[in-house]
Amino acid sequence: MTPIQLPTFLALITLTITTLCLPPAAQASVGLQCNGPDRGSTLKVMHIYDQCSPFRPANGGVSWEETVVETMKKDDARLLYLSSLVARKSVVPVASGRQIIQSPTYVVRARVGTPAQTLVMAMDTSNDAAWVPCSGCVGCTSTVFATAKSTTYKTLGCQAPQCQQVSGAARCTGAIPTSSCTFNQTYGSSAFAATLSSDTLTLATDPIPNYTFACLSAVTGTSIPPQGLLGLGRGPLSLLSQSQSLYSSTFSYCLPHFSSPNFSGSLRLGPIAQPLRIKTTPLLRNPHRPSLYYVNMIAIRVGRRIVDIPPSALAFNPTTGAGTIFDSGTVFTRLVKEAYVPVRDEFRRRVGLPNVTSLGGFDTCYNNVPSSFVFPTISFHFAGMNVTLPVENLLIHSTAGGLSCLAMAAAPDNVNSVVNVIASMQQQNHRVLFDVPNNRLGVARERCT
Repeated sequence: MTPIQLPTFLALITLTITTLCLPPAAQASVGLQCNGPDRGSTLKVMHIYDQCSPFRPANGGVSWEETVVETMKKDDARLLYLSSLVARKSVVPVASGRQIIQSPTYVVRARVGTPAQTLVMAMDTSNDAAWVPCSGCVGCTSTVFATAKSTTYKTLGCQAPQCQQVSGAARCTGAIPTSSCTFNQTYGSSAFAATLSSDTLTLATDPIPNYTFACLSAVTGTSIPPQGLLGLGRGPLSLLSQSQSLYSSTFSYCLPHFSSPNFSGSLRLGPIAQPLRIKTTPLLRNPHRPSLYYVNMIAIRVGRRIVDIPPSALAFNPTTGAGTIFDSGTVFTRLVKEAYVPVRDEFRRRVGLPNVTSLGGFDTCYNNVPSSFVFPTISFHFAGMNVTLPVENLLIHSTAGGLSCLAMAAAPDNVNSVVNVIASMQQQNHRVLFDVPNNRLGVARERCT
């Protein structure tokens, strides 16, 4: 099969279009689009490889197949991270290295300090952590927050309640009343040092004073993402908790499809302007991991047939962490093996094409499928809400090589995962509502352009 170069893959898999792929008129407007302001309480959501993202990599000679495999490996690391969350019985809401995503997918612009400095931060619904690379940071490769230029920046001392939440990670030296709360964390092959800090965080036009975050001072290794992190979980120091009076613990986002001519989405903060007519399902709360957005998935349908799945593969169990979550940091939906295998087998049966092949973690791929061929849909059934995914949310395609793969997989063998993860590709071109006060999650089709 002829290799497809990186720009083609980015257009197909990472849900973005590079500037080189745009027509001349669109290229001319790139600067205006990238510099346009966020409005009200709505932020522009960019894929990390968006033309406006500073983290978009340079074009390289990497084949489509190689990049698919690499993306799946990053998803495997994400599954390991999520599995560690559901297994842990204590909550460390700030700066746990294991709580930092290794391959952030979507980013938003935020302004920190007075006067405000613009930073690009990863959006993560399964995380409470907030951190930014700060001036003087050794090993940081991104734009840093210049703390000395902000008149409202301050470090938090060892007596601050937030420092106590860092648990055993905190390191206080000197006189306790005046010392700063600093800490080190390691995970994988990386490590970082940080100081617990606070400053004004401005999202769109909304300032949030005294926002607590970790100010990175040193980074080693390659797996720590270069930008800041904006945790949208439900924990005590997440954005929702720190902006409770402003946004009432409510937000929604729309992640764009890769073929959208204007491929940015939106993060809408607060109850105002949220969709009034939207199907919802109750949010479930795991006391051992309260940050994750659990829902009750009760069945999966392929075409018109409900797949025979053991109830235990879908059941919510707060003790073990089993159940189903919505996550913005995983690219492709992962189901526990007991759920994925019957779904995959029914999908293959309904497709009925011979010569099923595999690619990386994808085990259901077809070569040279006619453009007129109609693939079956897949529907997730939740308590009170069904979400039917069209083909654009189910398949990845190699336009030159003629390969089409079901964009779902089972948890890898080396990850003891009990969680079903509804990931970003399956969420694209949907408005996903997180309404914590009313204990509900909603999904509605929406063109995110």
